[in-house]
Amino acid sequence: MGNEAGRRPRKGKAMGRLQDKVVLITGGARGQGEAEGRLFRSEGAEVYLTDVLVAEGKALGNEIGATFLEHDVTDAERWQAVVDQINDEHGRIDVLINNAGIFRMAGLAETDRQLWDSIIAINQTGVFLGMQTVAPIMIAGAAGSIINISSIAGLRGAGAAFAYGASKWAVRGMSRGAAQELAPHGVRVNSIHPGIIDTPMAAEFDRVGVREQITERIPMGHLAGADDVAKLALFLASDESSYCTGSEFVVDGGMTA
Repeated sequence: MGNEAGRRPRKGKAMGRLQDKVVLITGGARGQGEAEGRLFRSEGAEVYLTDVLVAEGKALGNEIGATFLEHDVTDAERWQAVVDQINDEHGRIDVLINNAGIFRMAGLAETDRQLWDSIIAINQTGVFLGMQTVAPIMIAGAAGSIINISSIAGLRGAGAAFAYGASKWAVRGMSRGAAQELAPHGVRVNSIHPGIIDTPMAAEFDRVGVREQITERIPMGHLAGADDVAKLALFLASDESSYCTGSEFVVDGGMTA
């Protein structure tokens, strides 16, 4: 009859893929950050969502059982306060997702200094500050996974969104550099490069009237959902990706194929 005892389902609730891991997700109030927060909570993680969208962040945190903290990722002192609070409460941070970002369509000639500084501060400097602030805690624990959300704009030219593309190339480069530095300490760093994702950020395509043209350029024929990115982030946050670092993971429906 075979080993039927070995096939019997175990009693009790199955362990989640992120069971008891402590996770910090920036830009967590909506869009990709929200999807990551929901999925990670369902997989057993202790989730901290941070954002400047306070009302939305608090509501989501209450709904899914996560902790929300108001957080401007361009503020180094606030980064330290957030990280210190989480470390004081749990003694570690297992996963950081640098998800916060902004997107504006503007070419080189159309990008004024104010727009440039704003995009670089949030998309690039915010990622730098996050990695720099969390790294000592992860090094002390000899473990950790940092996941930086870049874009396919960080893999090829993005002339129609010049500053955004520059910032996402920087995220790609910083991820590789940090991966080299932190690997000996057991800390992994990878970047995710989404294509066109159906989140509030995609409203920028509607503003300039190019959503239809953009969609036609996707070989799979449709925009991705935020869950498509969250599932990839789950793999990189989990122990299943324990030998993955310094790598770029693309989720774009074939746009860069």
